[in-house]
Amino acid sequence: MGNWYLIHTKMRQERVALENLERQGFECFLPLIRAEKLRRGALQVVQEPLFPRYLFIRLGTGLESPSWAPVRSTVGVSRLVTFGQTPAKIDDELIADIRVQSGSAEVQLRHFEPGEPVMVTDGPFVGVEAIYQMTDGEGRVMVLLNILSKDVKMAVAPASIRKVR
Repeated sequence: MGNWYLIHTKMRQERVALENLERQGFECFLPLIRAEKLRRGALQVVQEPLFPRYLFIRLGTGLESPSWAPVRSTVGVSRLVTFGQTPAKIDDELIADIRVQSGSAEVQLRHFEPGEPVMVTDGPFVGVEAIYQMTDGEGRVMVLLNILSKDVKMAVAPASIRKVR
C-alpha cells in the first residue's frame, strides 16, 4: 500500500505537480478549501490549497510500486520534504482527518453583514467610517456614509472597505 509523504511544490504550481504526478501513476492528495477572493474588484468563491506549496503523495515500498526517482524531476515539484536524509512520513490517520476537514470546510468569507461598521480604505473618503448596506450585484458594495450630518448611500469596490475592529 505504501506510506504518505509530503511534496514541496513550486510557487502556485500545486495543481500542476498533482496532475503530473497522477499522470505518472502516483496516488496524491491536494487538500483544497473554498475561500472568497477579490478578483477584478468582485468577490468570487474559489478553491485554493489548504497548505500552499504542499501536497501529499503515497509512495509504495514494494517491487510493484512506481520508483521514487521521477518525483524530484516532475514539473511543478520542488522537492520531497525530508528530515535530514529521511523522507517525512505522514500518518494515515492525519491524512484521513484532513480529508474530512477539507471536505466540510466552510468558505472563508470576507463578506460583511448589513449594518456592520466598516472603514473606507481607498478613494476620496479614505479613513471615513461607514455602515455596510449590501452587495449591489454589479461587483460593488453599498455603504452608508454620514457626511455633514446626512446619511448618503455610496457604491464602492469591495476592496475599498475593511471591517472596523
